[in-house]
Amino acid sequence: MTAAKLRRACLSLPGASEDFPFGEEVSVFRVAGKLFALGRLRAEPLELTLKCEPELAELHRAAWPAVRPGYHMNKRHWNTVTLDGSVPEPVVVAMIEDAYDLVVAALPRARREALGVA
Repeated sequence: MTAAKLRRACLSLPGASEDFPFGEEVSVFRVAGKLFALGRLRAEPLELTLKCEPELAELHRAAWPAVRPGYHMNKRHWNTVTLDGSVPEPVVVAMIEDAYDLVVAALPRARREALGVA
């Protein structure tokens, strides 16, 4: 997965935005101001850190060596994925969507309705 595809996958979700609070080298993806993914999109290899339900996070780590506890994040709720081709692209997209859904589910109903995802 390329950085451009990764960015498109994150920004295609309703209300998703990208900002750079840690400098221009780290893309932070949010929905309703809440973080669901971040990564250095110019790094080699490309890596993405994603919010994840704890049980699912453990399953992903067991299934793919390229998935490990989130770098500089709460290791229980975040995974870092090295995009070296070992995790299939559709699985990475599903992980992005799961991270987004997890954040959206915690939003107040009015915010979810404003996003069109209530």
